[in-house]
Amino acid sequence: MNRIASAVDFLGLKKSIVAVLAMAILVGLGEHMAERFLPLYLGLLGGGALSIGLLNGLDNLLSALYSFPGGYLSDRLGYKRALLLFNLFAMIGFLLVIFAPSWYVVIIGALFFISWSAISLPATMEAVSSILPRTKRTMGVTMHSMVRRIPMAAGPLIGGALISAYGVQTGVRIAFVIAFAVAGVSALLQQVMITAPVQAKRMVHLHPWHTLRQMSPALRNLLVSDILIRFCEQIPYAFVVIWCVELNGLSALRFGVLTAIEMVTAMLVYIPVAYLADKGTKKPFVVTTFAFFTLFPLALLGARSFWMMVLAFILRGMKEFGEPTRKALIMDLAPEDSKAIMFGAYYLVRDTIVSLAAFGGALLWSPSTAERLVDISGCGQALLPWFRHVASPTTTLLTSCAFGVLGTLYFALFGKNVQACPAPDTSTR
Repeated sequence: MNRIASAVDFLGLKKSIVAVLAMAILVGLGEHMAERFLPLYLGLLGGGALSIGLLNGLDNLLSALYSFPGGYLSDRLGYKRALLLFNLFAMIGFLLVIFAPSWYVVIIGALFFISWSAISLPATMEAVSSILPRTKRTMGVTMHSMVRRIPMAAGPLIGGALISAYGVQTGVRIAFVIAFAVAGVSALLQQVMITAPVQAKRMVHLHPWHTLRQMSPALRNLLVSDILIRFCEQIPYAFVVIWCVELNGLSALRFGVLTAIEMVTAMLVYIPVAYLADKGTKKPFVVTTFAFFTLFPLALLGARSFWMMVLAFILRGMKEFGEPTRKALIMDLAPEDSKAIMFGAYYLVRDTIVSLAAFGGALLWSPSTAERLVDISGCGQALLPWFRHVASPTTTLLTSCAFGVLGTLYFALFGKNVQACPAPDTSTR
């Protein structure tokens, strides 16, 4: 019994944290079980490629835009009530899909649930920051990152089984019924298990520029370096599978094995790193994870066999080395009375800017891709000869690595660990 209590304390598993983790599993299960198969459902309902493209575009756009209002509502209402509200929003979207089998209603419903993770993340991070003492925050964020991978793996398996058994239309609607039910269970667990202080309504500004002006220089430096690192990640992101399968002859099954190796590597490093980061300074762990981001495109460039790619994907998994630590550092560097909205503003700026990286990767990958993008957009004619000359997979991977070097060096030189005068931690929950 003492060992169990020690393990619970080591992992920071207070009752309120367990409720937050249960929410991530239950709502995430519904999200990944049903949402993953929406393109099939939209096609069956007659939406065609346009509706599928619209769904994908909304997912990327809303992931960037939802984080700030998510942080605003968390600071304004308190994280407990905000999490309940976000669950109810997702449930409304699920109901629309269940009862209105029309592709445009499905798109409207998706507005409520498609980026649930993005809108709820600031409130989740504020909950972890408030419930756990500073010496356990990285562990709390790490446990959240780990359990989120459970529905990522299990959800598509359940959804696929339902479609195999009942067909696309019925199977997807059953998946959304289950998603609605588990989201309801999650909402109940939140209200029963999460212990949150009664808060007066905090006056926070909905305008993001006001929040960004309050951002400390230390947090601003982390944001700049993080944007550079995400350019490193996203420039080649969509083309990694093409590099492995089409250019180097791997089977789809072997690429799936590489992805599994990446996930297992990430999960193996989470808890040891969180323990060490909570014991000391966080900066070295963030610098290290930025270095792993930077090394992956170089390793991939040199990987021409399956076993060399295994090593490259182990490196890719190691990029999670300090990711929970980075999120915990954001909360450490954010003002004590507006942590969630600052977290949301950070992600709003980062993800909006980084969304351009995917287009940059397409321009750099091949001359034909650059020509098509220029023809569609009507822009960049002057640069087209240059792209025709330099665009290639090698250029894409080397450019990615260059952004990684810039981001890593920037944070190594200018990054800080904590606020100059952190507020005393009085949490006892």
